[in-house]
Amino acid sequence: MPESKSAPAQPPAKASAATPKLNSEMELGSLSNGGSTAGSTTGTAAADEAKDIMHLARVGDVPAMEALFAESEYDATYTDAEGITPLHWAAINNQYAMCTFLLDNGAPINQKGGESVATPLQWAAQRCHYYTVHLLLQRGADPLITDSQGYNTLHISTFNGNVLLLVLLLHQGIPVDVLDGFGHTGLMWSAYKGFPACVDLFLRWGASVEAQDEQGFTALHWALVKGSPGCIQKLLEYGSDRFAKTLTGKTPAITAQELNTTAAWHKALRECGYDEDGNADAGANGSLNVISLLSSIPGAAPLVADKRGFATKFLYLFPFVIVYAMVWLLANLPVYFGLPLSLAVGYGMQMVAQQVVQRAPPDMRQLQRTPWLSGIFAGSLFLVGVTWLFRVLPATTWRVAAHTSATSTMKTASETIVTPHWLLNFAFGAALALTTYYYVVCMVADPGFVPKLNGIAEQKQVIDDLIAQWKFDEANFCVPCMIRTPLRSKHCRRCNRCVAKHDHHCPWVYNCVGVNNHRHFFLYLINLTIGVLIFDVIVYYALSGAVAAAEAAATPGYDRCNLLSPGLCAVVNADAFTLLVAIWATLQLSWVSMLLFVQFVQVSRAMTTYENMYGVNPHGHGHGGVSALQSAFTSTGAPLNPAAAGAGGDDGHGHGHSHGHGHGHSHGGFLKQWSKILGVDTFIETATGRGAAAGGSNKKRRNQNPYSRGCVTNCRDFWCDPAPLFGQRETGSALLGGQPINYTDMYESPRLMEAVRKRNNGNGASYEAVAAEEV
Repeated sequence: MPESKSAPAQPPAKASAATPKLNSEMELGSLSNGGSTAGSTTGTAAADEAKDIMHLARVGDVPAMEALFAESEYDATYTDAEGITPLHWAAINNQYAMCTFLLDNGAPINQKGGESVATPLQWAAQRCHYYTVHLLLQRGADPLITDSQGYNTLHISTFNGNVLLLVLLLHQGIPVDVLDGFGHTGLMWSAYKGFPACVDLFLRWGASVEAQDEQGFTALHWALVKGSPGCIQKLLEYGSDRFAKTLTGKTPAITAQELNTTAAWHKALRECGYDEDGNADAGANGSLNVISLLSSIPGAAPLVADKRGFATKFLYLFPFVIVYAMVWLLANLPVYFGLPLSLAVGYGMQMVAQQVVQRAPPDMRQLQRTPWLSGIFAGSLFLVGVTWLFRVLPATTWRVAAHTSATSTMKTASETIVTPHWLLNFAFGAALALTTYYYVVCMVADPGFVPKLNGIAEQKQVIDDLIAQWKFDEANFCVPCMIRTPLRSKHCRRCNRCVAKHDHHCPWVYNCVGVNNHRHFFLYLINLTIGVLIFDVIVYYALSGAVAAAEAAATPGYDRCNLLSPGLCAVVNADAFTLLVAIWATLQLSWVSMLLFVQFVQVSRAMTTYENMYGVNPHGHGHGGVSALQSAFTSTGAPLNPAAAGAGGDDGHGHGHSHGHGHGHSHGGFLKQWSKILGVDTFIETATGRGAAAGGSNKKRRNQNPYSRGCVTNCRDFWCDPAPLFGQRETGSALLGGQPINYTDMYESPRLMEAVRKRNNGNGASYEAVAAEEV
């Protein structure tokens, strides 16, 4: 660790490069120039190249290598002056078939060679060729052998931040806290490099946050070198010592100060609920008086102590109070006083919520990541229901009877004022009940979480199977869940689970919308729209009757108020509270109508919101099919799997700074966030025909949709599957082309499938792939 700000810190004293040097510039440049570098082959004659065993190993020419071995000039055990074997060159160039051939012919698998004195396994790991790494491991390569700098294969794999390669190695039984020559663990290296996904993987695998290297630095100290807030926050979440001292007495705070990463350090501390000095409960100094006040209530301390549970309940229920308070103030005070006071109260209450958010767990530190928006809707729904039950319903039904029991004169007047609207009220009551039911189902029901595996053994089997199929990549394997990713599923970072046929994460229901609750969500939107429209009509009749009654009774000042015309004043004075509730309910139609439009279009085209925005991969996943095809080839153009060219495999570099299928796109500013929350961006993309643009850009990309069976069949699949409308469906079950399928274990695209077994009865019924719709 440096003593000044000017010298960057690096864990190993010997190595200043980001990755270990394998041998020479010739070795590192072999991928780009096809291996025709000086020192290996002169490149002056084809005959010389045909007999250059190292060149043949680099380019993967198996027939030529067989011919060379047949001449008995060389064999697979050949080693040059530096200890390098043909297997080294085949491994670093990702020549899978050549590696297999050499191993079958007795190549020494753990031979060390080159300037770094490394094995073929380490050469392959340095370039993140995890198919070749897996082959060598299966053939007996030792991942714990160290090179000249003291790095084993796990350390070398960490330098490039390849999450998939780390997953592969950890499942081979490598100790997660194995040390390099200077006492650094893989967690320290990933923290130093600034790879949050790798840090998260090591921590979930059980890596020690308290481990110290030879100088006493912990992983938290090394995270402050790069200053990655994500790495620092992860380490703090897992209990890293905020005050740990090195052998020279440096705490993480001092380290951050010396390396100009104080801003990242303080940000991570705030996100984890600490003050800038690292003290727990940043509200102890008075910044969270609300928490202290609530904790002082008898019996409330245990509830408040549960940070996640308290934050969830409070941020869901508190909007009930805010919505009612703002409407009541506007309705009962003069507009010039009520409007600013209402806004001030709303702002103040939101500040209270922000204080609670600051004490919530790190993944809830933004209001849109909490039940806040869901609580606003629930509070609004509750307010509309109460207003209808106690104000609108009596005014449009049985108040007529109360009038007709008076004198005959009043009876005539009342009959001209109010007409009972039982049918409308019954329709609204039904819409209100259905909206509430489907809202609750969408919020609390399993949206279709893909089941997790039972233990490391099952995970390793899945990895081995994917590698055997040339499908071990981010499109087919979810690192956070450690499962094979079914088609159309997506990992939700908010729910921290993979959701089958993932549509989107909806903050208004505080849950994902997936295969299990998508139809419930659609019905929730439909009933909400119908309910608001009917409510507006009923309120119109109720207010009309109230205005007519006030006019008939000649109530003094019934049509006088501030700023408005007499006609509008009469309506406001009749029942301002009900009017404001109706206006607030009608405003919800803005985002609901956009959502409905988008959902109708997507259902008719058998698409999800994610596929609509980012494209449909003909091979099943939301990732580009072209890149998957290209990834099946090595730098020399030879297919990784000679028997299955184009099968999609290693990504060449395989940098798994992985989205974890979270696809974390930039959130942008305030307006951009609310555009996403209200669904404006999706509506615009769909309405303008720019949906399915790669990465959400405006550039059109026409993809084939393998799930579409035509508008009628698509709609029938969605609306007419046998799952109950009032109840939970079997997880993942759905219809596709009229045939039952299950999206939690569907891994092959319908365009490639020859048959799909029915989940209900297990017979051999199948469907034929049909022409795909262009989208």
